[in-house]
Amino acid sequence: MRRLAVVLLAWPVAGCLMGPNYERPVVDAPTAFRYEAAEARETANLAWWTQFGDPVLDGLIDEALARNLTVQIAAANVEQAAAVLTQTRSQLYPQASYGANASGQRQNETVGTVYSYGALAGASWELDLWGRIRRLSEAARAQVLATEEARRGVILSLVASVANGYLQLRALDEQLVIAVRSKAAYAESVRLFELQFKHGVQSKMTVEQARTQYETAAAAVPQIESQIAQTENALSVLLGRNPGPIPRGRSIGAFAMPDIPAGIPSDVLERRPDIRQAEQVLVAANAQIGAAKALYFPAISLTGALGIASVDLADLFKGPSGSWSYQGSIAGPIFTGGAIKAQVRQTEAARKAAELGYAAAIQSAFADIDTALVARAKLAEQLAAERRLVAAAREYGRLARLQFDGGVAPYFTVLQAEQQLFPAELNEVQLRASLFAATVSIYKAMGGGWVSVAEQKTR
Repeated sequence: MRRLAVVLLAWPVAGCLMGPNYERPVVDAPTAFRYEAAEARETANLAWWTQFGDPVLDGLIDEALARNLTVQIAAANVEQAAAVLTQTRSQLYPQASYGANASGQRQNETVGTVYSYGALAGASWELDLWGRIRRLSEAARAQVLATEEARRGVILSLVASVANGYLQLRALDEQLVIAVRSKAAYAESVRLFELQFKHGVQSKMTVEQARTQYETAAAAVPQIESQIAQTENALSVLLGRNPGPIPRGRSIGAFAMPDIPAGIPSDVLERRPDIRQAEQVLVAANAQIGAAKALYFPAISLTGALGIASVDLADLFKGPSGSWSYQGSIAGPIFTGGAIKAQVRQTEAARKAAELGYAAAIQSAFADIDTALVARAKLAEQLAAERRLVAAAREYGRLARLQFDGGVAPYFTVLQAEQQLFPAELNEVQLRASLFAATVSIYKAMGGGWVSVAEQKTR
């Protein structure tokens, strides 16, 4: 009996495994990124947001990782997938059960009431000769890993979203300062020109020209204030809060520029959670083929029961009251109308779709990185040009004001200069924030060990 038990226990391990074993598809990956920066450094595994040098931003990211509801939902999904794996793997082992019964029957007055009592323990076991359960377990394990990578992907996106939201908020704050300052300066010009108009020094046209400047800045103030409130509310949701104000730290001009992470395309395959998730989905789909093919073969089950029975409850556990039974069963398909064949084809098609999804995830990853790298390079050039534009507009405005005050040029010349300066200042701030955001996008696109650093803050 011991030898038989050893053989039976070894069957699920030594039995056949139907279907193909997983092999990673060959990827046509580029050898280098087209727009890789020369100043890139090995920083892909660092908590890159700390390089901005703003403790408030660091605290917001920590809060988001601890309280964000989407991260908590993703963690619950991992727990659910792990439970499915445990449930699937449990079929590899014998299933034991127990039961008890008691009954009474009165046949007639002579015999009286007859009582009977029983207790029974049973076990059943499906021998996994063809590997169906093991393939299902393989698929369930891959789904757990895919769900875990999905959770890591949520963390990656969350950190980037909080950083970008905070950067945009500080840019809007700076734009609001510019708009309010310009509004106050234009209001003073209107006041002075109105006084001069009353004394016949200036024309009505000059007054109205100054008023257009004022109203332009006045209209920009509530627009920026609305954008600030919207950005604060969006950040609050990311932080797991109700809508409300967000604390401020450094100004947008005081942020340090994070280093650009270095990497090669082959690194991205191991760094990006979405690529790792797509591969695990492919592993699961591959295993499902074997589980479906195993349905062609018979299922063999062993069942047994050991129990006791008595007409007297006191004698239930003593005396010759034992009972036992065992049986084996085998069941397999003869004619299914093509159902199993269709199921196999379905799993093969699902594997093909998963393989194409894996390839598409890789292509998208490489495109994301190249796009982020070129965006940062070109934004840096654009910001440098915008700064020169602001400097030129300020000098133009200064000279125009001197000529106007000296009676050499009309106020329209001053108006032209200031109409160029105000939007240029706003645009410079926005470009500065966009340059920071492009660096964030590079870290997000490349993935890296920093996701594990952030992951620790969610536990």
